[in-house]
Amino acid sequence: MYHYLFRLNRIYDKQKINWDDLEFTDLDLKKLLIPLMIENLLTSFMGMADSMMVTRVGSEAISAVSLTDTLNTLVLQMFSAIATGGTIICSQYIGADNHKKANKAAQQILLSIMVIALSVMIIAEVFNAGILKLVFGQVDPGVMEASKIYFRVTAASFPFIGLYQIGAAFYRAGGNSKFPMKISVISNILNIIGNFTFIFIFRWGVFGAAFSTLLSRMFSAIVLFIFLRRPNQPIVIKNYLIKPDFDIIRRVLLIGIPSGIENSMFQFGKLAIQSSVSTLGTTAIAAQAMTIIFENVNGIAGIAVGMGLMTVTGQTLGAGRQEEAKYYITKHIRIGDYVIVASCLMTFALCKPVMWLAGMEPESAAMCFSMMIYITVVKCLLWVPSFITPYGLRAAGDVRYTMIVSSLSMWFTRVALTTFLIRFMGFGPIAVWYGMSLDWLVRGLFYIQRFRSGKWLRHKLI
Repeated sequence: MYHYLFRLNRIYDKQKINWDDLEFTDLDLKKLLIPLMIENLLTSFMGMADSMMVTRVGSEAISAVSLTDTLNTLVLQMFSAIATGGTIICSQYIGADNHKKANKAAQQILLSIMVIALSVMIIAEVFNAGILKLVFGQVDPGVMEASKIYFRVTAASFPFIGLYQIGAAFYRAGGNSKFPMKISVISNILNIIGNFTFIFIFRWGVFGAAFSTLLSRMFSAIVLFIFLRRPNQPIVIKNYLIKPDFDIIRRVLLIGIPSGIENSMFQFGKLAIQSSVSTLGTTAIAAQAMTIIFENVNGIAGIAVGMGLMTVTGQTLGAGRQEEAKYYITKHIRIGDYVIVASCLMTFALCKPVMWLAGMEPESAAMCFSMMIYITVVKCLLWVPSFITPYGLRAAGDVRYTMIVSSLSMWFTRVALTTFLIRFMGFGPIAVWYGMSLDWLVRGLFYIQRFRSGKWLRHKLI
């Protein structure tokens, strides 16, 4: 796999690149990527602290939060997909030095996200109990009551999640990832303080955790859009009475819908895998749950590299610099290699102390540690081409290809192998990671081949 990757520098034509006039210098890339990494890492660590506090409320509370967050994650992924479309369209206009159209596109994206977010919020509030019963079936009555409370309050935050996602996308499209990072860090700190106050002082339980989440999301969205009114930045949003432009909305959704389907297939696949893991007993379930947390943490900085690549590729393609776009994708793949190795080693070093602080039972902790050994090695070898490369392809508008590869690979490698090993071969939770590593390998080979073929450059977005 890596012999294949080392030949990536042959893809772009060095003679066609003006090295003295690159769209992004190394300093520009650092200014874009480092804040994204910090934001993602801190958000991930704050989420771990959040979960540990909710655990203190009791098993019903943490079960309710865990179940409901599965639904909330699907909604978040939908907004993230629309934000992806917004980032790509706006960054290409900015790269083409057409700030007027970038701002017009931003207004249409704002209109789209608000219509969708308000609709989803109303559905979630009106059909609260019905949705929970439909998705999760019969669960413990105490867990169901706590889930209803948590879902009702967090559903009220959906419009603010959508606003923050697209607001941050507008800043990143212009190459400014530092400001959204600051807002996100403050918002997460406020959420932790709110959780501590509402859970341990006011004794509000699950409602307190949900209310703290609502307030922190309101803060991040409102502050971001207050600052988007300021002039002298690539995208400025002042007018909220927006007349629909269905051509721009269509172009954004042509990117957002495939990305949303891709994200949804990924989440549904994880639910299918979880159903197999649930047959293994409480020790294995606890070990798997903690391993998932660690695996999310050791990949979060790599995701930040991909998010930065989307902005860089979008702007260079908008400026008509195809060879530079190829160069930046290969450069980000190499940056991703270093970042993933560093984050995997850091997470591996922290996993035993964190398991001890969380009070894991020795058998679960041992099982988790053995899975972390496997993940740390395999992720450093296979993860980058399967996750960094498609960000560059999406930025060019090649979203249908990434959707098809991601969805098919998820179900026919990860889900299929994991289900077979657990249900028919008697494997423990390590089967999840065997399936995942096969998924990474297959995706990486398809994405690298697509990148080398140049077919991803045939799309026209603006």
